[in-house]
Amino acid sequence: MDVRIAGTVNDSIVDGPGLRFTIFTQGCPHNCDGCHNPQTHSFNGGEVVSIDEIYDTIKQNPLLDGVTFSGGEPFCQAAPLVELGKRIQELGLDIITYTGHTFEYLVDNANEDNRYLELLSITDFLIDGKFEINNKSYLLKFRGSTNQRFIDCKKSLKIGKVCIIDD
Repeated sequence: MDVRIAGTVNDSIVDGPGLRFTIFTQGCPHNCDGCHNPQTHSFNGGEVVSIDEIYDTIKQNPLLDGVTFSGGEPFCQAAPLVELGKRIQELGLDIITYTGHTFEYLVDNANEDNRYLELLSITDFLIDGKFEINNKSYLLKFRGSTNQRFIDCKKSLKIGKVCIIDD
């Protein structure tokens, strides 16, 4: 299975706690003003790569604490990320997913075709919400604007309401 990506970072310390492998998906419908990754907006940009290739690269780094799905908008390519994420979990690594959608939107609009719920279910932590330049803050961990939330995704799915992790 293939995924369209803008690129990867093998040893990130800014895309979640610990040492992370970050995958920047290509394609985003949000087009947030002031986006940190505007080159990821086009759905025709980037390159198409095999999830096997990405998995092999992740597997070669024994220092990783986790993997981050960033973007672009990862939920636009949920199917390949679900398959990759299942394999990542077998390595004992946690998964953070960034999205311009809200947790509630993803749950309410999940269906068999878009696989939103499956991607949420393999996500340990979710950073949700569009980047809002008027709410930009350099004081937030792993978020760019104060409207974005750092969510314990597994707990939120289990109890049926958003569980925010305090900084």
